[in-house]
Amino acid sequence: MTNPLFDMTGKVALITGSTKGIGRSIAEEMARQGAKVVISSRKADVCEQVAGELKAEGFEAIAIPCHVGKKDQLQNLVDKTIEAWGKIDVLVCNAATNPVYGPTAEMTDEAWDKIMDTNVKGTFWLTNMVLPGMAERGEGAVVLLSSIAGIRGNTTIGTYGVSKAAEAALARNLAVEWGPKGIRVNSIAPGIVKTDFAKALTEDPVRIKRAEEKTPLRRLGEPVDIAGLAVFLSTKASAYITGQVIVADGGETIC
Repeated sequence: MTNPLFDMTGKVALITGSTKGIGRSIAEEMARQGAKVVISSRKADVCEQVAGELKAEGFEAIAIPCHVGKKDQLQNLVDKTIEAWGKIDVLVCNAATNPVYGPTAEMTDEAWDKIMDTNVKGTFWLTNMVLPGMAERGEGAVVLLSSIAGIRGNTTIGTYGVSKAAEAALARNLAVEWGPKGIRVNSIAPGIVKTDFAKALTEDPVRIKRAEEKTPLRRLGEPVDIAGLAVFLSTKASAYITGQVIVADGGETIC
């Protein structure tokens, strides 16, 4: 029996970066709770494949490719979703990029702009496109994917961390602005999760062991660990939570 606190039946959930990793897991878990999910990433064929796999399991899904750093593609994503299903009840901004590793002093202008445009400006654009429709209906939930890199300093992905700190700040401000319209906005700050995004670490046995040893739960995260939290933040189970940064890192940042 489905717990009504977590029921997403009839809800339309748009999840960016949802063809793999955390984004795909969020789409899968929301679909299991009854949501109609929009699968989106840059490659159309991959979007279609993932949406097809979900539909084969009996879920409702559509594929709409989009590069989140392109404003016109974001508008098309929103328009096509509303054309297909009439509304957007849940927005999850998961897509992000980090093309370089190293200290901020070595960051080129081009790399800085790419990170900020994709991770921050794209999220700013997309939320501004979606939130007015939610406000008209008097309800909605938005989840932004931040990172523990946005909470503490880092010598190798510092600029990515700056972008993720900005997303957390954006969530707080949007929560204040749109709360009176019945919309909740929160962000999730994952620790190290086993995805392609983190494969430089998760494919190195020595670094894995070191990371596990400094995490109280003694393991790295799985995409579903973040997906469960995203479902919680998108349903009635979290009806009185907004503007928060929820850390999901196995306890790494408390040590």
